[in-house]
Amino acid sequence: MGFGPFFFEKHNMLNRRADKLELLRIAEAVALEKSIDKELIINSMETGIAKAAKSKFGNENEIQVNINRESGDIEIFRKLIIVEKPENNNTEISLERAKALNNEKKLGEEILQPLPTFDFGRIAAQTAKQVISFSVREAEKERQFNDFIDKKDTILSGIVKRLEFGNVIVDLGKAEAIIQKNEMIPRENIKAGDRVKAYCYDVRREQRGQQIFLSRAHPKFMEKLFIQEVPEIYDGLIEIKSSARDPGSRAKICVKAIDTSLDPVGACVGMRGSRVQAVVNELQGEKIDIVNWSEDVTIVVSNALSPAEVLKVNINQEAKKLDVILTEENLSKAIGRRGQNVRLATKLIDYEINIMTDKEESERRQEEFKDRTDNLMKNLEVDETLGQLLVAEGFSTIELLKDSKLNDLVKIEGIEEETAKELIERAVEFDKKNQEEIQKKIKDLGLEADLINHLGLTPGMLLTLGEKKILTLNDFADLASDELIGGFDIIKGEKVKINGYLEDFALSKAEADDLIMKAREKAYNS
Repeated sequence: MGFGPFFFEKHNMLNRRADKLELLRIAEAVALEKSIDKELIINSMETGIAKAAKSKFGNENEIQVNINRESGDIEIFRKLIIVEKPENNNTEISLERAKALNNEKKLGEEILQPLPTFDFGRIAAQTAKQVISFSVREAEKERQFNDFIDKKDTILSGIVKRLEFGNVIVDLGKAEAIIQKNEMIPRENIKAGDRVKAYCYDVRREQRGQQIFLSRAHPKFMEKLFIQEVPEIYDGLIEIKSSARDPGSRAKICVKAIDTSLDPVGACVGMRGSRVQAVVNELQGEKIDIVNWSEDVTIVVSNALSPAEVLKVNINQEAKKLDVILTEENLSKAIGRRGQNVRLATKLIDYEINIMTDKEESERRQEEFKDRTDNLMKNLEVDETLGQLLVAEGFSTIELLKDSKLNDLVKIEGIEEETAKELIERAVEFDKKNQEEIQKKIKDLGLEADLINHLGLTPGMLLTLGEKKILTLNDFADLASDELIGGFDIIKGEKVKINGYLEDFALSKAEADDLIMKAREKAYNS
């Protein structure tokens, strides 16, 4: 339904009763078809006619059009301001002339002056049509947005209307949605007329194109399918903790039983695999690993890396890193084809996973032991035997030695009190010289005093920041916590590790956030 050509003919339609009534019928029909308010349609008609009237009477005029909602009668007025001596007859009117129109009007008020009806010329008609069409389109978009904003984060079903450059346009009944090419399951064959399900991940106001965005590749799509297929999840007896997908190939989902009497994995699998198979079929044969969640992250990562058998897991909670140790024969199983298994497990538990064999771990430990021993030998001038002894007993850094108590060192077999005193003194002296060197480097880098004096930043941190050209408190305040401690980003659908400036200092996210917020408070208030 559109606006018929009669509306814009060169006849004086404003004086023809049949056309007046037709206007109201058109407004009603368009409102019904587009599911928008009839009043809005009529308002847009008034705006369109006003626009056309300006081209007739002059653009400097302020035109108002009123359409009678019952009869369809159209009245055109010019808004004028009442003044003593009009200087512009298009915008002003004398009090005397205004009194003739409305005796109650006073100086400074506005008055509506009736204008004669007119025949629509081609240009005026086109102008009116454009204004009305634009208003209707905008109203339709706003209606679609309001109808579907509450359906975000749900599964929607519709008919494939057409394919555009690899994107799929889906008819949802009252609106159209788009499944972009990168949100499709790879190698999925979808044709016009097919009914499809997809996850609604966004509804937003767009000037052009579709407003409703769907995905069949999103991990949430799989989660929502499990909610539909597994009553225990729908009822809240089982909770989905996380999920990860390599669309069209493999996926992992981590589940937790709120009701401890339930087997969450078994419930998701269903009798003879019926429940999980229904999800697999919708995902075009995607293999799904269902992982039992645990408070112990070592258990979760062991389950997530199945079928590989894990020997040991070393955890760095602050840096959110895991070292997974296993045998040589389990290495390929843990990594998976093209790294798929470990990549999905990383996304699932939100930890950086470093997989190594027991042999590699042993070699790494030996290398770390040697490096720490060499550091003590070089900077404290001790022999290899004493250096190895200190590292073996947990005094692996000069910092630890500097802050240690005499009794702690004397307890070590082979270290006498005199030797212990000498070690602590040498550690204190080295640290002092090292701090002096760091301070000199900080000064040479040109760090401003506000940043240097910012509570919580150590000299080592300041040196690192200076080397990264972060020299002022404002520079520091503009950072995000992930830029300090590192994190992950999704690039082309893959989770990529982003290194942080202060990652080596083992700051927690809470500590990084606190440092940045205090810096912003100082910087923005100064």
